[in-house]
Amino acid sequence: MKIKLIGLSAIALAMLQGGTMAIAQQAAPQSTQAPASQAAPPAQGLQMNNIATPEKIEFPPVNPKNFNATVPTTQEVNSFLKQIWGYDPNRVWEVVGIQTTPVPNLSRVTILVGEQGVSHTASPTVFFVTPDGNHAIAGSDVITFGAHPFAAVQEKLEARATGPARGASSKSLLLVEFADLQCPDCKLAAPIMDKLATDFPNARIVFQVYPLSSIHPEAEKAAEYAVCVAQQKGNSAFFQFVQAVFDTQDNLKTDADGTLKAAATKAGADATAVSSCAASPAAADAVATSVKLGKDLEVNETPSLFVNGRPVPVTGVPYATLKQIIAYTAQEAPAAATPGH
Repeated sequence: MKIKLIGLSAIALAMLQGGTMAIAQQAAPQSTQAPASQAAPPAQGLQMNNIATPEKIEFPPVNPKNFNATVPTTQEVNSFLKQIWGYDPNRVWEVVGIQTTPVPNLSRVTILVGEQGVSHTASPTVFFVTPDGNHAIAGSDVITFGAHPFAAVQEKLEARATGPARGASSKSLLLVEFADLQCPDCKLAAPIMDKLATDFPNARIVFQVYPLSSIHPEAEKAAEYAVCVAQQKGNSAFFQFVQAVFDTQDNLKTDADGTLKAAATKAGADATAVSSCAASPAAADAVATSVKLGKDLEVNETPSLFVNGRPVPVTGVPYATLKQIIAYTAQEAPAAATPGH
């Protein structure tokens, strides 16, 4: 079930799904182009606009008058945007202003951004960087800003994402999915996750149960059964159980216990023992621990996927794009293999 995301997830997904940054798009600074008589400094933006394509975006010269704030630096802005957009070789941008605002130490950052091969022109996009230099205000969201915006989330996932896993033992390329077994969108995402497991054999793929009980009344029970299947028969049986639940997902509404017991049996587990385990405080605690991790990361939709801490949509983007993002993220993970073909 997809509902509104907040925080870093929202802006990251907007950037992926909407092309240019879907944040507070406002007018560019008063002057973004130096007069002909004024010698402009070398372009300060990331030099990604030398790709031979039918349509090539030419950015105007940068006017130094539009850079009167000391924080953030142009380099910091480019590093941040490269983390967000670097997977796409056709995405080009130029930082054209880092300006003071009436709010002390709150900086306004203006960039021009476009797609090579799509248009000759770039669109202005604005966000604000807070006085501590660690956050940005993008529309109604406050997001993490910096050269490594996903590092804090990655650290939490490495330490606390202990759900059933498949793939590599190394966490150098870590994919963590939060999913609800009664969620139709999670069912649609399952074959995509299977394909990622095939295409990225050196990725560690972790499944964190995340029941949205307010809208899926049987999701928590399903999560408890899943936890117990993993305890009884291991990770492989867990993923077989999950697939069996997805295959009969509609039956959860009319006969949750029967559906879950049948799925447990199909996974090779003792359905009676699993049912007894699922009713225990220990199973409830295990599910609550997984949910707590998701809430700490501001997860409020399922499925939610994190790739080395970066929120990435499982559905809603072409698979080739999803694969491209993961491959780009893996560049900073030396132990991660090149994706399969």
